[in-house]
Amino acid sequence: MLKEKKPNILLILTDDQGYEDVSFAGTKDLNTPAIDALREEGMRFTYFYTNSPVCAPTRASIMTGKNPDRVGVPGLIRTNPKNNWGFLDPTVILLPKRLKEAGYHTAHIGKWNLGLSSPNLPNQKGFDLFHGWLEDMMEDYVIKRRVGQNFMRLNEKEIDPVGHATDLFSKWAADYIQSRKNIEEPFFLYLAYNAPHFPVQPPEAYYQRVLKREPNIPKKRAKLIAFIEHLDEGIGKVIKSLKESGQYENTVIIFTSDNGGHLPSLANNGLLRDGKQSMYEGGLRVPTVMVWPNKIEKGSTTNQVNATVDIYPTLLSIAGLENKDSFDGRSFHSTLLGREQPSEERELYFVRREGGLRYGGKAYHALRAGDWKLLQSSPYQPLELYNLKNDPYEKNNLIAVYPEKAEELNKKLRRHIQEGGKTPWQRK
Repeated sequence: MLKEKKPNILLILTDDQGYEDVSFAGTKDLNTPAIDALREEGMRFTYFYTNSPVCAPTRASIMTGKNPDRVGVPGLIRTNPKNNWGFLDPTVILLPKRLKEAGYHTAHIGKWNLGLSSPNLPNQKGFDLFHGWLEDMMEDYVIKRRVGQNFMRLNEKEIDPVGHATDLFSKWAADYIQSRKNIEEPFFLYLAYNAPHFPVQPPEAYYQRVLKREPNIPKKRAKLIAFIEHLDEGIGKVIKSLKESGQYENTVIIFTSDNGGHLPSLANNGLLRDGKQSMYEGGLRVPTVMVWPNKIEKGSTTNQVNATVDIYPTLLSIAGLENKDSFDGRSFHSTLLGREQPSEERELYFVRREGGLRYGGKAYHALRAGDWKLLQSSPYQPLELYNLKNDPYEKNNLIAVYPEKAEELNKKLRRHIQEGGKTPWQRK
């Protein structure tokens, strides 16, 4: 009997895309046909969480399968050491390194944000190819600089390509996929866009098209829609390259975002409360779809609660690798195949550390256990308790009504905080 070929893996991560900033969610003012096509071809996750309401900690959870502070990234990794709140534990084995054990060629195109120098550069952490941006945000998508520095790299070589970053990342990804056309070795491509993270900077033609189509919406919203539609078009080109090269049928595709939408940019998180930076649902729940032709049922939906820490163990299982690490996440491989998934209650833990007057260098947290969620959306605010089954939009704080339940969750939360405290988050 012939051994089944391992599937390619394409992980698409967008930046700050709101829970309902996809037209498959029923949103009427924007069009995302490429993302919608993925939804039609695969499974939608209605309760998919990021383990932090900001980017670097979420990326750490994806690449390690562990809670962000357990691997030294409770907050953003920045150029300025006075405003840096994370240092990835160099001893942690990242997802691409494990996938190489299964014979995968590994590539990362786009935003890295897990280290600006050795020992935490992408090529040092298991990627055969890195073509993208090392830092967190770009101050301009065409000039591509951060605090006057160029963080664009081809592997470890500084490059200064011409063009809009979204277009570049889409082209590089499509070219990479084409280059793998006749190669037996499977690939893992981690495609992480900076868009639609502010500054909201769509090409002018896209903006004018939205203004013409939607004359009655705020111009700020129109600009964000144009930015997302430009991003969607790029994703469409990447998927087209999979199909044209004959690799689509044997590729697992994950589409998700790194945190909730940025409300000052007029992102759409639906009825979910708040957005990016917040421990309410709008900061943590993201649009998520997975496609695996002939494996995942087309147009299917799961209401199972999953999170970014689950991606690593799930992909290990798909690649046929043994789970030999102490992950905080768990595989949802069986869910993708339409089988029963373990339904026992588990804890999902969320963390963010940040500076400035609002946060003061402190961390704040949330914990979900079953239908209950305990949260603090600022280190200076008291804890709040919600029952998400009865109150999905977090309108009724029950901490005074159910003090015993609050203390039960708080004990679990404190344990996670203590576990995360064992790992340094500053470079020595």
